[in-house]
Amino acid sequence: MTFTASLRTTSMPPKALRTLANTNNARFLSTSSLASLARPCQIIAPATTVRIRQETSASLQQPHQNQIRAFSLFGSGASKPDMGRIPKEVKNDIPEVLLHESHPLPMRDEFMGKKRLSTKDLEAIPIDLGFHREPSGVSDWVAYQVVKSLRIPVDLFFRTKYIHRVVALETVAAVPGMVAGMLRHLRSLRRCTHDGGWISHLLHEAENERMHLLTWMKVAQPSLFERAMVTAVQGVFFNVFFALYMISDKTAHRVVGYLEEQAVVSYTHMLDEIATGVLENGPAPKIAIDYWNLEETATIRDVCLAIRLDESVHMHTNHHLSDRIALKHEDLRQDIQKLQEERGMVPSQNAEEVWSKPNKY
Repeated sequence: MTFTASLRTTSMPPKALRTLANTNNARFLSTSSLASLARPCQIIAPATTVRIRQETSASLQQPHQNQIRAFSLFGSGASKPDMGRIPKEVKNDIPEVLLHESHPLPMRDEFMGKKRLSTKDLEAIPIDLGFHREPSGVSDWVAYQVVKSLRIPVDLFFRTKYIHRVVALETVAAVPGMVAGMLRHLRSLRRCTHDGGWISHLLHEAENERMHLLTWMKVAQPSLFERAMVTAVQGVFFNVFFALYMISDKTAHRVVGYLEEQAVVSYTHMLDEIATGVLENGPAPKIAIDYWNLEETATIRDVCLAIRLDESVHMHTNHHLSDRIALKHEDLRQDIQKLQEERGMVPSQNAEEVWSKPNKY
């Protein structure tokens, strides 16, 4: 199909076209295996078509060489990225930021300083251990009971396999932020109004939980059965949380708040097991050292301390978001501006002034 599309862009006589097609088809079938044909990643039809259509009139005088260049995309080297094959017009439109490796930002400001954090630094960061938000209504009570019931099968399945437990939990924990951010994004589009500062935080939360998962995947080596279980649980939880958020976003955020309470408890238990020698305190993965700005000699205990601090933020934040929904005061822009002023980050314009202007989203 790509070959025919490429030939339409030339001005060769029909007889010459048929001869050229037979020649190149024979060469292609003799040099390519059936295995390479079965891999769609080696067939770059759009790039082939664009390349031929952008040939100048001078290059059309050498159709045989042009067709050989087009068919070279199907060779064994096609699986390797080659910026040289992207037309210049397309290459110039690629944002420069996409050409460099980007690292996700951590959740807390303490992890973004110039100084690498030691174990003492992590222990000095305040955390509200033992915090529990008492249910204040039917929906809160339901959310709390659901979370309590979910902990029972998790404890029975993983028992003392703490690393495998957190791998499963972090797989599920990365779902709520993405689902909530997606639904609020769509709501903002439907209503043509500002989201009130929710979407960016929810997506940041999902990214932070994903980094937790990637960190533990470097430490643990889950079995095939455990990977299958995690995949199944993630699929079920995504759909259940999606439906719950559509029905009652207040209850959904309360569920996440209680889940994060249990996450803080789980990481506290892990720290206790490390202290007693039950859990090995090995070196921290490189991804954790870079993400949380830890010292090069950081250990698994340091990673647990850092992640527990993140979970504490998610715990308080989701309880707060649930309270804001209950109070029907979901716009966070004024609160964000106050925090910016306290930190000396005064914006040039008030957020409400910007979005209250006509023709503004």
